[in-house]
Amino acid sequence: MPHKLGPRALKSILIVGGGSAGWMSAAAIAHATRGACSITVIESDEIGIVGVGEATIPPIKLFNQTLGIDEVAFIQATQGSFKLGIEFVDWARIGNRYFHPFGKYGVEFDAAPVHHFWLRARAEGDATPWQDYSMAWAAARDDKFDRPTRDPRLIQSTFDYAYHFDAALYAKFLRAYAEERGVARVEGRITSVHQHPDSGFIRGVALSDGRRFEADFFVDCSGFRGLLIEDALKTGYDDWTHWLPCDRAIAVPCARSTALTPYTRSTARDAGWQWRIPLQHRVGNGHVYSSRFIDDDRAEQVLLSNLESDPLAAPRRLRFVAGRRKLHWSKNCVAIGLASGFLEPLESTAIHLIQSGITRFLALFPGSEPDPVSVAEYNRLTQIEFERVRDFIILHYHASTRDDSELWRYTRAMSIPDGLAYKLEQFSQAGNIVSDGLELFQNPSWLAIFIGQDVIPERYAPLVDLRNTEEFGAYLASLRRTMSQAASAMPTHQDFIDKNCRAKAI
Repeated sequence: MPHKLGPRALKSILIVGGGSAGWMSAAAIAHATRGACSITVIESDEIGIVGVGEATIPPIKLFNQTLGIDEVAFIQATQGSFKLGIEFVDWARIGNRYFHPFGKYGVEFDAAPVHHFWLRARAEGDATPWQDYSMAWAAARDDKFDRPTRDPRLIQSTFDYAYHFDAALYAKFLRAYAEERGVARVEGRITSVHQHPDSGFIRGVALSDGRRFEADFFVDCSGFRGLLIEDALKTGYDDWTHWLPCDRAIAVPCARSTALTPYTRSTARDAGWQWRIPLQHRVGNGHVYSSRFIDDDRAEQVLLSNLESDPLAAPRRLRFVAGRRKLHWSKNCVAIGLASGFLEPLESTAIHLIQSGITRFLALFPGSEPDPVSVAEYNRLTQIEFERVRDFIILHYHASTRDDSELWRYTRAMSIPDGLAYKLEQFSQAGNIVSDGLELFQNPSWLAIFIGQDVIPERYAPLVDLRNTEEFGAYLASLRRTMSQAASAMPTHQDFIDKNCRAKAI
């Protein structure tokens, strides 16, 4: 049987929009295609980017490493800092704090997971917080930081890290990277999109000055609007505001007045939550809220009254709808970033969803005529990813015991997706973590939020009752002691940056 040749190779790609999504896409595609495909980015200086500071999760390191980006150069270019996790304040209840660390808890020492031994110890009167078994937290609570060791025998190998950085500077950094590899940038504002009259495939775009640009394939990085994926291709949108009612945000930077914390902070407010992202040169702040429960002016007052110093710029207001496109890839166009969908940045997933979308696109990279089978697989996997991240974020709201304001009463009482309901039932009754290989957030993350939000299982694994209390109690104490000793030997986050990757003052 003769071999069936594949489709003609893709010769040109047009990326609509710059920012983090556009330039991450351009850099990654340029790296992967090695000059064999023409890549053009059209962006307008008239259109600003969303963030005033960006927090990430650990997979961002792999993205940068794949592109051959030096970590020190990246940190210096973006005024970046390191991130060991997220501190949640007032989420479970007012006055409560807990930490979502990067990495695992403790070291597995038995057939039963560590948290079941913690649950038994707790039932016997041990009041040690669960987060005290996290190496990331042992460092973060004292504002310490160092890179993890690669020696799996050491407790310093059990944590991970990500970054905080200036999103605009990251886009600028990646633009330079992409342009060095042949990517062309066009300044201009797109006024119309031209499609094939029969197939509906996109042929090209026209700019306000009359210039036209055509390509074989298009990447929509136009932000919330979805200039190609929605305005032109009309893919539709799944609205999730009944589960995630926050639909507005206000962002503003300020000067840092405290130690350089190696973590992001999220503080629950009456009608939403406030973020704090520490960079080298400033702090990024924002208030994410629901317009159903607070008006814009009051929301801005809440933000400004809770800054650690005077604002460095005027607050910027954003509107959004939590959800995703019904199709993330349609015809000869894939949507990346906010054009693909939006989930509030509670768990710092915005950059990751860009990264995973690009990685998935490269794995299913099209010829001149996209394969419907590959398009379907891209959409299937992207839908799963969005829905599972969505469920993880919903958990933070739904599991809260707060009833002091309308938002929290609503999210406590609302129905939740079936998949999340099953996870919640499994953990609350038996301490079981239900996940699979397609989960972005693995068992330690679910444990952090479940226990942090006061979801304590009714029982622990029966196997634990076959173990001697004194033996595992001594081991748990040894874990805490070893972590504290390891953390005390680390430099402060500020000292680490000053020694290794201090950025030039802006």
